[in-house]
Amino acid sequence: MTLTIRPATAADLPLIADLIRALADYEKLLHEVRFDEATLRAKLFGPRPYAEVVIGEIDGAAQGFALFFHNFSTFEGKPGIYLEDLFVRPEARGSGLGKALLSHLAALAVERDCARLEWSVLDWNEPAIGFYRSLGARAMDEWTVMRVDGDALRQLGAAAR
Repeated sequence: MTLTIRPATAADLPLIADLIRALADYEKLLHEVRFDEATLRAKLFGPRPYAEVVIGEIDGAAQGFALFFHNFSTFEGKPGIYLEDLFVRPEARGSGLGKALLSHLAALAVERDCARLEWSVLDWNEPAIGFYRSLGARAMDEWTVMRVDGDALRQLGAAAR
């Protein structure tokens, strides 16, 4: 069995869209997927990419992906990598592909002089939490994720005008 991690290209867009939907289905959030592929293409592969994607393959067949972008730690004075999505198809779990994807991102973080690699995980996803802990990840229990979106985002933005 050969595991390969490679950067995604614009030609991978249908695959990326399929993997995003598969992840959303696994997380019971498929009803929240609203992207259209043209916008996704522009945001990932346009003149100003907002995120990067790597594809994980087993024996040449795409079985997973990681979508990530840079954030910045003011305390460290360095960038970090934020892993937005990591997904391995259920039939490929246990193959080592998830670890290979995370190891690839950790190597990129070191190569790019980043202070950290971080991500969020749903609190009900005990298999993933256990897996992440086995790799040395620790929960940031003292932090609460906050979000403004939809109408609240538009209203808050309008307050700046």
